[in-house]
Amino acid sequence: MAGIRALIGLAFSGSIGMTFLVLACALPQYSNWWPFFMVAFYLLAPFPVVISRRYGDGTGNTNPCREIALFITAVIVVSAFGLPIILARAPELTPVIMWGSAGLVITANIIVFLTILGFFIAFDNDDVDYSMW
Repeated sequence: MAGIRALIGLAFSGSIGMTFLVLACALPQYSNWWPFFMVAFYLLAPFPVVISRRYGDGTGNTNPCREIALFITAVIVVSAFGLPIILARAPELTPVIMWGSAGLVITANIIVFLTILGFFIAFDNDDVDYSMW
C-alpha cells in the first residue's frame, strides 16, 4: 500500500511541475513556447542512471559505470537549469523568453527533478513487484 501512495504522490508532484512549465509557456504576458523544450531534459535525465543500473556489476556503490552515469545526469540537470537563464538573457533588446517565464521554468525544473529523484528513492529496491503497476 505504501508503494501506491508513493506512486500517487509522485504523479501529483510531477503534474504540478508540468503545470508550472505550461504556465511559463501559455500565460498571455509570456506567450512563448520555447520553455517547453525542457521536456526533453525531463525525459533524458533518468536514462543514464537506469542504464548504469542495468549494465553495472552491482558490487558496491562506487563503480565507474555508475559514476559516469551520475556525472551525465548532473550535466543534464545543470543544463536544464541553465537553458532558461540563457534564453532570458539572450539579446538584451528582444529576449527569447521573459524573466517571469524563466522563473516559472526553474520552479518547474525543481519540482520535476525532485519528483524523478523521489521515484528513484521510493522504488530503489530490486525486489519491487512491478505487477502492481
